Amino acid sequence: MQVLRWVFKLVLILSFFGHHLLFTTKTLAQETPAAACSEADRVSLLGFKARILKDTTDILSSWTGRDCCGGGWEGVQCNPGTGRVTGLLLQRPSGRDSGLYMKGSLSPSLGSLQLLEVMVISGMKRIAGTIPESFSNLTHLTQLVLEDNSLEGYIPSSLGHLPLLRILSLSGNHLLRGQIPPGLGNLRNLIQLNLAKNSLTGPIPPTFQNFLSMESLDLSYNLLSGFIPDFIGLFQNMTFLDLSNNQLSGQIPNSLCNLPNLLDISLSHNQLTGRVPYQIGSLKSLTSLSLSSNHLAGQIPESISRLQNLWYLNMSRNVLSDPLPRAISKGIPSLLSIDLSYNNFSLGGSVPEWITNRQLSDVHLAGCNLKGSLPSFTKPYSFTSIDLSDNYFTAGISNFFTNMSSLQKLKLSNNQLKFDLTEITLPDGLSSLDLHSNQLFGSLSTILNNATNSFLEAIDVSNNQISGSIPEFSQGGLSLKLLNIGSNKIAGHIPSSISNLIQLERLDISRNQITGTIPTSLGLLLKMQYLDLSINGLTGKIPDSLLGIEDLRHANFRANRLCGEIPQGRPFNIFPAAAYVHNLCLCGKPMPPCKGKN
Repeated sequence: MQVLRWVFKLVLILSFFGHHLLFTTKTLAQETPAAACSEADRVSLLGFKARILKDTTDILSSWTGRDCCGGGWEGVQCNPGTGRVTGLLLQRPSGRDSGLYMKGSLSPSLGSLQLLEVMVISGMKRIAGTIPESFSNLTHLTQLVLEDNSLEGYIPSSLGHLPLLRILSLSGNHLLRGQIPPGLGNLRNLIQLNLAKNSLTGPIPPTFQNFLSMESLDLSYNLLSGFIPDFIGLFQNMTFLDLSNNQLSGQIPNSLCNLPNLLDISLSHNQLTGRVPYQIGSLKSLTSLSLSSNHLAGQIPESISRLQNLWYLNMSRNVLSDPLPRAISKGIPSLLSIDLSYNNFSLGGSVPEWITNRQLSDVHLAGCNLKGSLPSFTKPYSFTSIDLSDNYFTAGISNFFTNMSSLQKLKLSNNQLKFDLTEITLPDGLSSLDLHSNQLFGSLSTILNNATNSFLEAIDVSNNQISGSIPEFSQGGLSLKLLNIGSNKIAGHIPSSISNLIQLERLDISRNQITGTIPTSLGLLLKMQYLDLSINGLTGKIPDSLLGIEDLRHANFRANRLCGEIPQGRPFNIFPAAAYVHNLCLCGKPMPPCKGKN
């Protein structure tokens, strides 16, 4: 879902930029010969370069020579007729290479680029410091994008002096704080505002009512408080609204339902109260609605069934109650993903037929007081994610996976399911399996073996009655990142071949009957962050090879029969003593010192 929202915003930026800037430069290039770079603009750009202390993107290494407009200066675009800089686009190359960044700060000299129309400095991660006040001098600016850096301090109110600004994005800096300056309300031509993923506080400024051309507003992942203002209903061009993950309170204003072009709305993870407005059915264009993790009460309004284009519906973690609207069984024809988890629904004790008979991709009905056998879906081949955890399902699972060829994530934890693991044939594309806290029995080898698909990244079968031993792991087989088999009846030893799980980040085998020594090969799991071997019958010492796991954040060895010196290096010598207590004779920091050489 987040990926789709990101793509939507990216397309909006690129489409506007592509039409506006490229048309201008191409037209001028046809009419006049290219002019040399303005010396004043060149000096301004070099002022920025001087403030960048390290550039692993290698972009600024191309900023050499006298002509910044000749095409050699990467990220710099000019008006070929005047030689003035009109665009500065510095974006970290696509991909997730964490080694690419710029370290430094934004130079006030950029405020001297008098004819600059577009400034994009994004994804550089380590560009810190404040946003220069001099940016208010860029009166020709139509786009200002400074997202995914480490900018801090307050948003300058003087940015409201940029009369032509259409797109403003300061998202993903995390350290921008204070209230949103009311002066931004002067940006009457703004069509996109993104201040998400910062530490902004206070209310949504009343001056925002001036944004009558607004198409996309994202203030998510901040600390904003107060009510959702009624004037948002004036934004008739609005297609995207995300106010999620704040501290907004009060009711959802009815005026919000007056936006005929609204496609995507997220108000999740706030403190909203009251009912879902009946007028919600008026949002004819709506494709995505997320109201999860609030305090909304009452019933889901009947009018929601009129949303012909809605494909994503998430109302989880509220206090909504039965009955569900009758018309929903024939309405919402485009629905693909539904999440009604953790409300006050009982749904008659079973998954409604209008859900089991639809072609859906995601069904999340956790904590809905469902009972009896697991549901049988008419069109199981379409599912990618199912969450039926925290219910009261009983019996087995033998036919549940039939024809679920697209299933990627399954969560059936905290039920009363009772079956042998040999009954399970996992779908080939499954990446996450959570069956913890049921009454499963049998051996792990039936789901962890050479035939297990390589897409599987997470298995949690903890708190069951599984027996047998931990199976051997072949080299280059599983891609597990999480393996939790704690609180079962598993015996035997930890196989040395566990080192073949090279992607493993979290391993929990606590509260079993495992004996033998801790294999030194465990130290080869260099991505491990969480390790729990507690409450077993392990003997010998904790191998020093574990010191090679540099990312380890949590480890627990308590209540075994371990003896000898604890590895004397970080993080093992700074973990709390509680991680080592109730063993035979462990010593060395954080436990008492060892006595003698042995």
